[in-house]
Amino acid sequence: KPAMIEKLKAKGFTPVLAGEDLLEGEFNGTDVYVNIMTNNLKVWQIMLRDKYTLDESTIKIRFNRLCEQFENNPKYIPRTKPNKEQTIPDDEHLSYEMAVNNKGYAAFYSQVPDSVTKEQALGYLTGPIGEVSPEKMLERASILRKCYMAVQNKRVGFMLVEESAGKYRIYMFYENEYNKANGEDL
Repeated sequence: KPAMIEKLKAKGFTPVLAGEDLLEGEFNGTDVYVNIMTNNLKVWQIMLRDKYTLDESTIKIRFNRLCEQFENNPKYIPRTKPNKEQTIPDDEHLSYEMAVNNKGYAAFYSQVPDSVTKEQALGYLTGPIGEVSPEKMLERASILRKCYMAVQNKRVGFMLVEESAGKYRIYMFYENEYNKANGEDL
């Protein structure tokens, strides 16, 4: 945890209060607060929260832009069914949908393993098997295993939260499930 705090400080984040682990700074062009969750001093989650609330139209643009950035980033694959849209339609009325229909707005992605390209991950996760050689089957199995482990253990997500009537923030998290508590202290 101290090493992660130092890395964040090197990127320009500063403690909100002296001696506290809550930091603030700019992330992806937005002022945010950063909180670090640990298990036995190993970081398992970094959570970011927008510092300022935004109105409905602005938060939709921000949310949809984040979806677009993750979709176009070679380091991430969506954690949804292929071709399932995670963006918010322009004509969606957030307050109404959240209050009346109890609808939530969130998008989830997984980090692609370093040894696998995004195209390989998406192709091997969604493509047909067909007739392939035993060598290709072993390669496919290896990539599937790596992708499965990444999907389960290296997650990224963000959600829209209505803080007050018509005022919203985005909460984002990066998770490393390898460091999460699994009952070892019970």
